[in-house]
Amino acid sequence: MSILVLRHEPFEHLGLFTECLNSKGISYTYHALGEPMPDRDYSGLIVLGGPMSANDPIPGLADEIREIEKALEHGTPLLGICLGSQLIARALGAPVYRNRELEIGWDLVHLTDAGRSDPLFRAIESPAMFFHWHGETYDLPKGAEWLAWSEKTLHQAYRFGSNVYALQFHPEVDAAMIADWCAQPVNCGDVATFHEPIDPAAYDQRLLARKIVDNWLGCGADAQVAAQQR
Repeated sequence: MSILVLRHEPFEHLGLFTECLNSKGISYTYHALGEPMPDRDYSGLIVLGGPMSANDPIPGLADEIREIEKALEHGTPLLGICLGSQLIARALGAPVYRNRELEIGWDLVHLTDAGRSDPLFRAIESPAMFFHWHGETYDLPKGAEWLAWSEKTLHQAYRFGSNVYALQFHPEVDAAMIADWCAQPVNCGDVATFHEPIDPAAYDQRLLARKIVDNWLGCGADAQVAAQQR
C-alpha cells in the first residue's frame, strides 16, 4: 500500500502516524500545498491539518478538494485530520464555518453510539483524551455517520461510506510537535488567547495513534476485499 499525504505546512506532518506506517512497511509521500497533483499511483490518501481556512481562495486548496473528490469517486481509503476533515466535508457538499469558540489543547473526545461500534475506534475507550487545535467546524455531510463530539465541538469525527474518515482532533501529534506548533509565528494569534501555557507532554497519544492507524488501514483493506467480491 502507498499513501499520498496532503501537507499544508512543514510543521504539520504525520508525527506519531509515521512510526505506525513504517512498522507495517507502508510507503507514503508528502505533497506540499500548491505543487502539481501527482498521477493517481497511490492506494490511500491522508489530508493533514494547517492554519488556513478550508474556505480560503487558495488555488492549492481547490486542487486538493478535486483530488479528494477523485478519491471519493474511486473508493480510495481516505483519512482527514483537522483542516483535512474540513476539506473532506467541503468535497461532500457540507459548509465549513467558524466554531463557537477556539478549541486548543487537551480535551476529552466522546464517542457517539455509532462511534463506539465503528471499526475506526475499536479498542478505544470513550471518552478519550486527544489534542486539539482548531477554530472552525463543519456541518455533518449528507450521508455521513456522526462518530464523536467534545464539549466545544459537536462534530469531532464522522465516517462516509466504509473507508472515509474525518477527525477534527489531532491523534498524530507528540510533545515535540505541540511545542513546535506553539512556537510557530503563524500560530501566534492563537497562542495569545491561551489563559495558561499548554503542557505538550501532559498526555501521550502514542497508543491511540497506533490504534487509529491500524483500524483505518483495516477499514481500507476490508472495503477493497468487499469491492472485489461484488
